[in-house]
Amino acid sequence: MFCDEFTNWNDTQIGVKSIQLLQALKYDVKLVEHPESGRAAISKGLLLRAKKMANANIRIFKDFICEETPLLGIEPSAILSFRDEYPKLVDESNIEAAKNISKHTFMVEEFLAQEARKGKISSEDFTKEQKNILLHGHCHQKSLGNIEDTIWLLLLPEQHHVSLIPSGCCGMAGSFGYEKEHFEISQQVGNLVLFPAINKASADTIIVASGTSCRHQIADTTHKRAWHPIELLWSVLKDRNY
Repeated sequence: MFCDEFTNWNDTQIGVKSIQLLQALKYDVKLVEHPESGRAAISKGLLLRAKKMANANIRIFKDFICEETPLLGIEPSAILSFRDEYPKLVDESNIEAAKNISKHTFMVEEFLAQEARKGKISSEDFTKEQKNILLHGHCHQKSLGNIEDTIWLLLLPEQHHVSLIPSGCCGMAGSFGYEKEHFEISQQVGNLVLFPAINKASADTIIVASGTSCRHQIADTTHKRAWHPIELLWSVLKDRNY
């Protein structure tokens, strides 16, 4: 498990529930000490700093990660750095290791969806509570991951109904929407599709978003809580011995 800086400091309970969910589903979860992903540095153009972090992470994980031991992450922009930027960013001596790790790197929802398709997880692991879910996809997830896996996984428990919001960016884009000079355009972007869709949703609809910036943008603007997919799955898991 790659414990990204956003999960480690801002959304700690999502990280805890991710580990608990995986363990309850009989997966052996390992945590090792590692630096942050470098996502914030990349977004601000501080590529030398990001390169240092990328090299350090590749050196740490190259002896662990393989097909039998994939690298899982929670925040899309952080974990998908291993899949996109790292092989292009690291020193030449680390390129092959970075490419190998990228093949076995997944958002936690991607991994669980794949395991479910293999029959290792089923609807029987979850309750039959009816849930109406409105899903917003993170930009990195839609570009480099697979939003269909998240939809498929959320539909695994019986009586779950999922609708995908046909939205683009939430408008936050990392720290962009928190910067005074960008606040207005950030709100304009969110108001194109995302905010109206959430505001029109019924009171019993659960809003779901994988990205930390998306969830905070939704909370700050619509005053509605957005769940990470893992939080929702944990809440309907039958066997929660924690």
